[in-house]
Amino acid sequence: MIGVLSSLSEDLVAIVAKAGPAVVRVEARRRFPASGIVWSSDAVIVTAHHVVEQEDNIRIALSDGQTIPATLIGRDPATDVAALRAQVSGLTPPVWAEPDSLRVGHLVLALSRPGKTVHATLGIVSALGEGWTTPVGGRVDHYLQADVGLYPGFSGGPLVNAEGHILGLNTLALLRGIPITVPSPTVRRIVEGLLADGRIRRGFLGVGTQPVRLPSPVAQQLGQETGLLIVSVAPGSGAEKAGLLLGDTIVNLGGQPMRHMDDIMVFLGDVQMGTKLPIRILRGGRLRELSATVGERP
Repeated sequence: MIGVLSSLSEDLVAIVAKAGPAVVRVEARRRFPASGIVWSSDAVIVTAHHVVEQEDNIRIALSDGQTIPATLIGRDPATDVAALRAQVSGLTPPVWAEPDSLRVGHLVLALSRPGKTVHATLGIVSALGEGWTTPVGGRVDHYLQADVGLYPGFSGGPLVNAEGHILGLNTLALLRGIPITVPSPTVRRIVEGLLADGRIRRGFLGVGTQPVRLPSPVAQQLGQETGLLIVSVAPGSGAEKAGLLLGDTIVNLGGQPMRHMDDIMVFLGDVQMGTKLPIRILRGGRLRELSATVGERP
């Protein structure tokens, strides 16, 4: 037993030694520093959006002890991902792993660099799931949760598998203090978008809604029990231009039934700005067909 534990211990040390150099300290808030991950050799650093509280005077500390200035490339609050560019050259990015081969129970490490040295916590993959949408409308490709301790300074750091490859970016900000890992495919998609545009473009209709039960005859006709009652319409939005009114109930958008609070936001997440969508509404007890042009979410 001692030999098994000793071998496992040395293996964990090797994993930290392999992935640790790609973990940096991010000084972008007044409180405790956070962590980041080297993304590319041209000094792009990926970290958590919520730890970048200041957009000026950002500093990055590397594994060799250098502390260098960095600038904000862009951020995406909806997935809690931000990209920075450090004023340095010759960084070595780590290997990013796809989460497809992960299983609940696999050993993983969370790494951080809140000080001069790398910190690590050990745990297992505790939950895996399909793609999901964050409370503020960001699409995440896989649900990935590990029971690693994310102590102060761990946000923005990586979750690492047994090969020392990066599975994703750790954060406590997406689900009210629950440790979640933004998986590598999502990080890749967001960083590429930030490098291209400095922000992530998402569709916007311009309505505030709440779920309501449909009248029985309408529910039977449509095959759905609820719709989305419009409680606000943004001035100048696609919804206003389409003629949507307070009190209308949206039952279908772009061919998809609208039943729950976040259905519109989820649906528009993958729709290009400028797309014209058919909207089916209930107004005055009668079903009507309108169309609206998708704008860009502010």
